[in-house]
Amino acid sequence: MDVIGSSLLSNSPVSLAERRLAWLDVRQKLLARNVANADTPGFRPSDAVPFQAVLARSHAAAGLVMTDARHIMPARAGSLAVEARRVTERTPNGNSVSLDEQAVRIAETDQAHALAMGLHRKYIGLFRMTLGR
Repeated sequence: MDVIGSSLLSNSPVSLAERRLAWLDVRQKLLARNVANADTPGFRPSDAVPFQAVLARSHAAAGLVMTDARHIMPARAGSLAVEARRVTERTPNGNSVSLDEQAVRIAETDQAHALAMGLHRKYIGLFRMTLGR
């Protein structure tokens, strides 16, 4: 595929929905790990970097071009996991996982997943209808 075609596909709503689904998958795994370690002494929960920040990083990195050997290339996207910033409570053994907070985040992730899947299906349906399939 040529550069123009790949550029169009990378900015399409379908591609955006796919990237959102991939991010939601990462977030769901992090939240599941937090719940699994709710009784582990000293465990600190983590969450995914907000999707908007991931998109901003990818667009900023895509816009830079290295035209000279002395240019510094932007850092690659790091880990998507960050430690939860606000620790509201901590048990005597140092564990700071709040199952209530994790349940709310899991529900938010589930709703966002359903929305992204719905958008993805709608766009694919529009393409099929356009093609007469």
